[in-house]
Amino acid sequence: MASYNKVILMGNVTRDPELRYIANGTAVTDITLAVNDRRKTASGEWVEETTFVDVTLWGRTAEIAGEYVTKGSPLLIDGRLKLDTWEKDGKKMSKLRVVCDRMQLLGGRGEGGGKGKPRTAAARGPARSEDSYDQSAPDYDDAPAAQGGPVGAEDDIPF
Repeated sequence: MASYNKVILMGNVTRDPELRYIANGTAVTDITLAVNDRRKTASGEWVEETTFVDVTLWGRTAEIAGEYVTKGSPLLIDGRLKLDTWEKDGKKMSKLRVVCDRMQLLGGRGEGGGKGKPRTAAARGPARSEDSYDQSAPDYDDAPAAQGGPVGAEDDIPF
C-alpha cells in the first residue's frame, strides 16, 4: 500500500526560535506556527480560528531560522507529520508535530522581525556572513527586472 506524508503551512511564528545543537553537532530548533482560518458559519457570521502547530527544523534550516526568524515572522513551511510518543506517570502520551523539509521566509524587509539583517541572504539558500553579503546582487523584489520582465510595470498598478 502506498503512503504519502506532506504538510504545507503558512502562518506566523509565536515566539523567537531557540537554536541548539545535539551531540553530533547538528542544529535543531522548535517553533510554533499560528495558522489562521477564517470561515463563515451557517448563520452568516465570520469566525476566525487559530491552530497552533509545533514545527521542528534541522540542520542549516534551523540555523537560518535562528538567525533571521523572530516572533511574528510569516513563514511557509513544507514538511511531513511525525507522531511523538512517550510515557509520563504511567500514561501513554502522544503529539503530532511537523518536521520541516523546507522553509520560506515571507513578507518584506522589516515585516515580522528579521533581526535587522538582509532577508534575501537566507531566502537565496546558504547564508553568508554579513561581510560577504553582496549588496549589488539582485533582490527578490527586483526579480522581474532581473529576469527580463517588464521594468516599471509597478507604476501601472492602480493601488
